[in-house]
Formats: sequence, C-alpha cells, structure tokens
Amino acid sequence: MRISKNDVTVKMEIPGATIRQQTDFGDVTGLGKISGEYFSLSKGVDTTPLFEGLEGDLCQCPHWGFVLGGQLTTTDADGIQETVNTNDLFYWPAGHNVKVNKDAEIIMFSPEQEHTHVINHMVEKTKS
Repeated sequence: MRISKNDVTVKMEIPGATIRQQTDFGDVTGLGKISGEYFSLSKGVDTTPLFEGLEGDLCQCPHWGFVLGGQLTTTDADGIQETVNTNDLFYWPAGHNVKVNKDAEIIMFSPEQEHTHVINHMVEKTKS
C-alpha cells in the first residue's frame, strides 16, 4: 500500500499541529490493524494538556516512527525523558507525553484502535 502525505486524512489541525491518520494501513499480528500517521508540529507544542483525562494523563498507545526533521522529547510515567532528532528511528512505548523542541515532522505507525482513541480524545479537548 502506498499513499501520499496530502492524501492522508487530517484528523486534527490546530495552531502548531497538524495530525494526519490513515487507518487500516496494515495488520500486525498481536496488535491488529495499524495506522500510518504524519505529524507536523511546531516548536513549543506540548501534549500534556491534551492527554489529561486519559489513563495516567498519558498517551497509552505505542508508536514506531521516523523523524523527518526537528526534535521532540518524550517523558514517561517515571519522568524519564528521551529526545529524538532529525533522521532518528524511534519507538515510544505506551505511557508518554511529547514536547516539541524544534519544528518537527514525523511519521508514525501505531495500533489503530488505541491511537484513534487518543486522537479523538485530543480533538475533544481542543473543543472544550
């Protein structure tokens, strides 16, 4: 399967962040369907308030991805931080927040059901 960035559905667009998600992008044994995602994020974006109300106030979905450009730092439930930079492959286990240190574009692959729940939660948080 192949899809152009511009053909991936925009699920959320707010100042500083555009989240695109292509559901039904494959099947990973044990995890079910996955989604392919393309995030464009501006420096200063912090997911902490968007994840409030989720278990532990954290994203509870694992992600595998690649940083096309920029820099982001994740913080897990134990306060451990990890920074990813341009051209890094990454794996973020469930239970994290993300802060954008430099304007960033990332591609991620995530279990579809879990991440759709998180994205829908973020969309609702931006409406209130």
